[in-house]
Amino acid sequence: MPAGDGRPDPEALLRQAAQEGRGRLKLFLGAAPGVGKTYEMLSEGAARKRDGVDVIVGVVETHGRVETEALTRAHEIVPRRHIPYEGRTLAEMDLDAILARAPRLVLVDELAHTNAPGSRHPKRFQDVEELLAAGIDVYSTVNIQHLESLNDVVASFTRVRVRETVPDSILEAAEIEVVDIPPDELIERLKAGKVYLPQEATRALSHFFSKSNLSALRELALRRAAQAVDARMLDDVRALGLGGTWAGSDRIVVAISELPGAEVLVRAAKRIADGLRAPWTALFIETPRAAQFTEAQHQRVAAAMTLATQLGAVVATVPAANVVDGIQAFLVDARATQLVLGKSQRSGWFELRHGSVVDRLIRTTPGVAIHVLPVLAQAAPPERARPRRGRWGSPAGYAITTALVAAVTATGSTLSHILDLGNVALLFLLPVMAAASLFGLRTGLYAGIVSSLAYNFFFLPPVGTLSINNPENLLSVVVLLAIAVATSQLTSRVRAQADLAAASARTNATLAGFLSQITSVNDPQRAAQMICDDVARLLGVQAVLLAPSPGAGLEILAASDSRYRLDTIDTAAATWAFDTGTAAGNGSGTLAASEWLFQPLKAGGRPLAVLGIVRDSGGEPVRADQVPLLSSLVDQSALVLERLRLESEMRDVDAVRTRDRLRAALLSSVSHDLRTPLTAVIAAAAQLHHGATHELIATIENEAARLNRFVGNLLDMARVEAGALKLNVEAIDLSDAVTGAAHDARRALEGHPIRLEVPPDLPLVRGDPQLLHHCLLNLLDNAGRYGAPGTEIVIQGEHRFGELRLAVLDQGPGLPPGREGEVFETFRRFEGSDRVVGGTGLGLAIVKAFADAMGMTVEAANRDGAAGAVFTLIFPSPLVVRDFNPEGLS
Repeated sequence: MPAGDGRPDPEALLRQAAQEGRGRLKLFLGAAPGVGKTYEMLSEGAARKRDGVDVIVGVVETHGRVETEALTRAHEIVPRRHIPYEGRTLAEMDLDAILARAPRLVLVDELAHTNAPGSRHPKRFQDVEELLAAGIDVYSTVNIQHLESLNDVVASFTRVRVRETVPDSILEAAEIEVVDIPPDELIERLKAGKVYLPQEATRALSHFFSKSNLSALRELALRRAAQAVDARMLDDVRALGLGGTWAGSDRIVVAISELPGAEVLVRAAKRIADGLRAPWTALFIETPRAAQFTEAQHQRVAAAMTLATQLGAVVATVPAANVVDGIQAFLVDARATQLVLGKSQRSGWFELRHGSVVDRLIRTTPGVAIHVLPVLAQAAPPERARPRRGRWGSPAGYAITTALVAAVTATGSTLSHILDLGNVALLFLLPVMAAASLFGLRTGLYAGIVSSLAYNFFFLPPVGTLSINNPENLLSVVVLLAIAVATSQLTSRVRAQADLAAASARTNATLAGFLSQITSVNDPQRAAQMICDDVARLLGVQAVLLAPSPGAGLEILAASDSRYRLDTIDTAAATWAFDTGTAAGNGSGTLAASEWLFQPLKAGGRPLAVLGIVRDSGGEPVRADQVPLLSSLVDQSALVLERLRLESEMRDVDAVRTRDRLRAALLSSVSHDLRTPLTAVIAAAAQLHHGATHELIATIENEAARLNRFVGNLLDMARVEAGALKLNVEAIDLSDAVTGAAHDARRALEGHPIRLEVPPDLPLVRGDPQLLHHCLLNLLDNAGRYGAPGTEIVIQGEHRFGELRLAVLDQGPGLPPGREGEVFETFRRFEGSDRVVGGTGLGLAIVKAFADAMGMTVEAANRDGAAGAVFTLIFPSPLVVRDFNPEGLS
């Protein structure tokens, strides 16, 4: 919605609504360490506290500075959380303690800090985001070199690459206070030891803290803060629906046309923008006349837009009924302060008939500085506009118009005895208006002329001639022609506006369809193929997507036509586009000998891939009217590829974390569950020197069996994870299976009475006897270890609702409520369990894996009305044998 119409911008209102209930973030932005950001933050926090605000310190890094440490004494400081890491203990901000304390304002130093491994968030700014979401205001500090978008810029002159960065969105959503001191004063502070220790200060002065570096950083900080403030100001203005340019800073627009010299305007606008350090936009107004452009005119517009993109401009194509209205609407919406225009040399007769766009803009665009540059259009060879299809109307239109005039003439003749001449003349307005509305100006004029002739010949005296005796009748003929012209003109305007709206709707629908299809894809290869196919279909070109390959440069990831191959010059253009982040190839200013135009797909300031397009005809790869659509497709494709890359990285991180957790759990299990039986075996073996006894032999046998069971569980889990399970399905009698398992587990169940409640008339089940035996052994072993000494263990079987359930019940401590399902995870042992009863955390995981392999399910729950846990094997209906047939199971 255009700005300045008195109505608030819905998007701005939505952004403000999203901040409701959130805390406010204030950033103290500095050009370099030592400018006094932390000191200023603590001072302002103390002032807020004196005003009665509940203020606490979440974390402050004083770096041994006496003045800073003195300011912290006035505040309540939340103790830091200590995290062990690689033999050291790291202290981090205690996020949970701050959330529990729930102050009104918390002071958090060094926003770009990276948290210790094991923290809830990897970055401190993510901790701050959680505090803001909880409604807590935050004051924080950050240096300009930590801003993500400026990381490369700072590294280019300081020769120092900062690894800890903060997203630009954090700065854009915050209130900013720039803490600034002149470079000479900062250098003096550094020499005085107020920033670093003396030996560190000497090294810093010769590298990062040189006067030229500090001056450049200071300028970056001031300009970036000004940009953020300007963006927030515009957002507030749009939310209030206020008009005007609100020129807090300059915003430049250059208007591009199809005439020669458009590139001159672009370069001039670039120089003006550089001089003012202002953002700028290259604008093309797409009017109905654009449909009549020649190929050369389309190429000139495309070349100018491409040049603007390469020079760092934002490009925009705006549909409008005429150039002046389109430019003025965009200036208001963009809150532009300066406009760059070209004025071509036109004849006086042309300006008399059509007027001057430049003169109208100067007269009707207050509050905007307009730069007018002469454009020598006559240097180019004269071009004839491409005739519009159907310009003179269609034969069918003329035939229908003639029939309508004839029908009206017949109707008028029939009613002439009851209608006077004035009313008959009104009847002839019908075919004139219909022809002008349906078939355009020329057909409307034809209808007016034919209607006038018919009216004159058949109705005006003398009837049967084309002469007119009464001057009033002559006026009727003139009115018919005037109505034809006026109606056709109005219809033409309405049709042009409808065409513009339809074109805009088609573009929006195209982007929406592209996004709806590609955002649901999770496979990078498939996403790449969809990008190529959709770009080729929407732009009428051939497309190829290239991505970096380790050790092999760029390689083709997908193509709309697999027959296309890239030549050496094409590969060089693609590599250039990827390395520099700018377009290369046909239609650009770099390696234009290539038939392809390569556009880098960038996200987060770095290229991810390169999209190449080419026309089969060998012409310009993209027309001027397609440039905005191509830019949108490139941006959206880059976001999709970035999302897929981040998802892949997260999966890799999760896999690494899982491996680390499993490795730690395995080491813990091996160190405990192997050492305990080995210790017993070694001690028993030592006693054999004094003579063998039944007790010593039993100890060795029991502990050896325990070791064997532990190794067996490890091997079983390895088989499960390797997918090496082979099923030998046959009919199983559960009564026999339960009896056999209880017998084999008698040592694990020693001291526990066993009660079997398995009816002998239970139907047979289909399964692997060996795997089922392992499942039952592990369930009984678990019950024996966790059941209280001397308590009964029950095995129940029942057949109901078509499925068969086999449960093992113990009388132990039970399971933590709500976490019953976690017991089947690999190496999962609830807090303290491995110190109380031992165990590897593998037994129940094996039960679940074997049950899943056989098509069964296993559940864990706490017993109803009694202490203990119950583990249930569930055989679904397809595994229950109703009519036993041995041949059918073999």
